[in-house]
Amino acid sequence: MATATVQDNLTIEDFMANPPDNMEWVDRQLVEKNDMTLKTGRIQSKLSRCWGNYKDSSGQGGEVYTEAPCRTNRQVRRPDVAYLTPELVAQFGDVPTLPQSFPLVAEIVSPTDIAEDVFLKAQEYLASSCQEVWLVFPESHLVFVVTQNQILGFRAGETVSTQQVLAGFSIAVDELLA
Repeated sequence: MATATVQDNLTIEDFMANPPDNMEWVDRQLVEKNDMTLKTGRIQSKLSRCWGNYKDSSGQGGEVYTEAPCRTNRQVRRPDVAYLTPELVAQFGDVPTLPQSFPLVAEIVSPTDIAEDVFLKAQEYLASSCQEVWLVFPESHLVFVVTQNQILGFRAGETVSTQQVLAGFSIAVDELLA
């Protein structure tokens, strides 16, 4: 990711009110999210469609977003895929930046990502109102589902399912990563 130092007069509130495209606010710096590959983009699109179709067909409602900005306790992030419950959609409407983490988040790990950083980001989401984070590792054919109380791992040949949010959703790891 490319990093640009934030101007002294740009506050996190200014950033949240008008978030620049493809940028996150991390440690008082603008960080560009530009490491998406065709493969990670395809997985992002597939997971977004699957969560969206499921929330509609199951009647749970809500909204699914890709790379929409949300505030964690310390920063502004853009999860690759995120789900917002109907109650939170009604509460926050169309604010430029969600003032908390999404309840369900997925990060598609790019070849340039550092695993330690990805798990730290999951912890950051969970410390900021998120209930469940999916970490998708396309090259390793692994999906980790992280909650406050557990980390579950799923590999090729297995089916990954939501644990706390978007109840009942599941998908074969092979299908998601195909």
